[in-house]
Amino acid sequence: MAVIPYNEKEVKLLARLMRAEAEGDGQLGMLMVGNVGVNRVRSDCLDFKKIASLKDMVYQSPGGFEATQKGYFYQRARQKDIDLARKTIKGGRYHPAQYSLWFFRPEGSCPGQWFNQSNSGRYKSHCFFQPSRGDCPKVY
Repeated sequence: MAVIPYNEKEVKLLARLMRAEAEGDGQLGMLMVGNVGVNRVRSDCLDFKKIASLKDMVYQSPGGFEATQKGYFYQRARQKDIDLARKTIKGGRYHPAQYSLWFFRPEGSCPGQWFNQSNSGRYKSHCFFQPSRGDCPKVY
């Protein structure tokens, strides 16, 4: 059962986003990007109060993803990417991104905070950041 509303076109959008943002970090890295996207839809907090769908989340500006804003969001959704997207839509959570709303790829080590959110950990090239339970209870 899905944890957010979606349609088939949005599954493919999420799959494309996951691939564009984290294909180099493998399937687990892509799943973590999916966690961040799904969390942004479910959160209704901070910069994500008006994000009601996967489409809203993928194309959010400002505050969205580099892939859609800097032009490398052109790859089609492959079946394996679509399958990964479905896992996150159905509620699969992957540490350290399970409650994260932000991630980025730093030059060096991960900072302790990003946009006032605590660093929840790093996976390969990306650092993940999660809000407090008090700020965003729907993420948890």
